[in-house]
Amino acid sequence: MKDVDPLPRRTPVPTDHPDPVLDVVVPVYNEETDLEPSVRRLRAHLSETFPYPFRITIADNASTDRTPEIALRLAGELPEVEGLRLDEKGRGRALRAAWSRSSAPVLAYVDVDLSTELAALLPLVAPLISGHSDMAIGTRLAPGARVVRGPRREITSRCYNALLRSTLNVGFSDAQCGFKAVRRDVAERLLPLVEDSGWFFDTEMLVIAERAGLRIHEVPVDWVDDPDSRVDIVATALADLRGIARIGSALARGTLPPAELRRGDAGEPSGGLVMQLVRFAAVGAVSTLAHLLLYTLMRPVVGAQAANALALLICAIGNTAANRRLTFGIRGPGGVLRHQARGLVVFLLGLTLTSGSLAVLHHAVPSAGARVELAVLISANLAATLLRFLLFRAWVFGTRSRRPAAS
Repeated sequence: MKDVDPLPRRTPVPTDHPDPVLDVVVPVYNEETDLEPSVRRLRAHLSETFPYPFRITIADNASTDRTPEIALRLAGELPEVEGLRLDEKGRGRALRAAWSRSSAPVLAYVDVDLSTELAALLPLVAPLISGHSDMAIGTRLAPGARVVRGPRREITSRCYNALLRSTLNVGFSDAQCGFKAVRRDVAERLLPLVEDSGWFFDTEMLVIAERAGLRIHEVPVDWVDDPDSRVDIVATALADLRGIARIGSALARGTLPPAELRRGDAGEPSGGLVMQLVRFAAVGAVSTLAHLLLYTLMRPVVGAQAANALALLICAIGNTAANRRLTFGIRGPGGVLRHQARGLVVFLLGLTLTSGSLAVLHHAVPSAGARVELAVLISANLAATLLRFLLFRAWVFGTRSRRPAAS
């Protein structure tokens, strides 16, 4: 995938925005019974509670009943309602089409059955309007949520989200709740990267956003199961499993581009270069103590040379992992193998520098005493530490490439 500039800093939506601030998409397929009452209820709720201009987009994806006719009539009767007709099925396809053509700064969607209580809609989009978050999702699995549904769908939902956490190591709690919102500037970057056009669309977009370090806000919702749901659970589950395998493979190959999607203000921990040096030094001090402890424990078992090599290797891996998270602010497993491999290269360069300095000293001054050796070793270690920090910053973790481009 081609590189893109980092996202700019989040800013609040202007309070005097003349056009719709929120575009709520209602994806539908053969919903002639529920469409009109649901759209009228949604419009009434937004008119009463939402303090900005809004739009409701009915995204009809290839319905074969009276749904297109009803959508067209509602769009002609209600000024805040628009219709969009697609020739192919797929919830993800409908959302992609509707969000791609919208000019509203905040984009959302709700299921046509309105299983989620609409009182959660304003808390869902408020963090996006204020500039606090990039995406927001309703969750039925977080504390505070109230859910009424049958045991089959309850078990299916929990198993699916548990599978996501165990295979893709995600942090969000509910991938498939039909109640989500995203800032338009984020959607413009995410939509070209999402391949799925069906029910896995939500999950794929969330995984990419989370790996990019974007902020995802969760809102516990009240949710009542629709007994007339037309979701084919078996077919959806199989499609989701294929999607999980595809995303997992992409993450393993490093083809997902999380770094390029980071916010301009999220590339490094607060404090910049000075705080990075402080954190790097602290990690180095802990690594040194850990090396001495491991060496002491292993020396009686494997001997001095083997104990030193093993202790150095273990500490090098731990040092890279700690600096990745604490010094350079990189979270999640994306790119971790690449970082560790580069960290080992840097470790070997440092080891070569220190060992080579002693070898040069012994060759040039065979009679050098212990004090001279210690002075050379300290100087070489300081140089190796500085080299390691610079290589970590410029190559291993590439923090420079994550900074926002100059305007």
